[in-house]
Amino acid sequence: MAENTTKASKGVFAATVTSNRQIGRRFYRLGLDLKGSAAEVFAGYKAGQFVQIDLSGTALPPQEAIAEELRDTSSRNIILRRPFSFADFTVKVGRISAEILYGVVGPSTVRMTTLRSGDTVSVIGPLGNGFWVPEGKKLAMLISGGIGTGPLLYLAKSLTNNYAGIEPIAFAGAKTKEDLPFEGKLDRIAQDLGFSVGEYARYGIRSQVATDDGSVGFAGLVTDCMAEWIRQNNPNPREMIIYSCGPLAMLERIAKVTTERNIDCQLSMEEMMACGIGVCQCCAVACKGANPNETIYKLCCKDGPVFDAKDLVINS
Repeated sequence: MAENTTKASKGVFAATVTSNRQIGRRFYRLGLDLKGSAAEVFAGYKAGQFVQIDLSGTALPPQEAIAEELRDTSSRNIILRRPFSFADFTVKVGRISAEILYGVVGPSTVRMTTLRSGDTVSVIGPLGNGFWVPEGKKLAMLISGGIGTGPLLYLAKSLTNNYAGIEPIAFAGAKTKEDLPFEGKLDRIAQDLGFSVGEYARYGIRSQVATDDGSVGFAGLVTDCMAEWIRQNNPNPREMIIYSCGPLAMLERIAKVTTERNIDCQLSMEEMMACGIGVCQCCAVACKGANPNETIYKLCCKDGPVFDAKDLVINS
């Protein structure tokens, strides 16, 4: 992964749905195939970038299949595309196979559950800037909250396949055990009192889980779990980097801790992105200017969604 200063080309393409499987109470994995010119353009996709998907023509499921708390809002018209990062991405001969991890939280994602193998969806991408790996790093900590796990799963695969000198370790947090967006059961592993979860287990990456209610793993916030691991293992700050995606409060806490300890950190910000290409200006992120106490605004879709934590204005 090169540093995020080079923009990949992008376009509007038709992607074919290959699968759409439910993996938990409200989580799904949507498989997509990109072929022809789309495969050529997306070959440069980096973990942390995203696509904008048009779901305006996707059907609603039957009312009884919609969670009660979403029934009143699910029938709203879908006008704007929705942004998603890939949780898995594989370049094959003549095509690219990708997967999106999504949670059912509103009208668009309710409709996504009705997509079936053979359907097509319009995607714009690849968009934004992804994660990058600075020189001299030996430890990468991947910290996610809820559905923010998606882009970090593909980052874990990229680090494992392309950076033999870096050891990744993953931390995943959620409110309860049911809100952890992984397939299969959580198997406790002996070393480090960790867990074997999802792709992290497949890639041989140690992982920790934290739940607010203590239903599994560390009882408390995933940021506290991270801080405890750092306290116990005392890694060299100059040789480590933290990557994170999740709720804003979690990202702000991580940015504050890493800035104070001079640990390199990259955050994937979750802002509302209407156009995805920097036209609508609705996804402004407060960043530090060249002068002390100066605040400038950058666009999450164009300048991000991945930012260096040191560049962000963080609420304390």
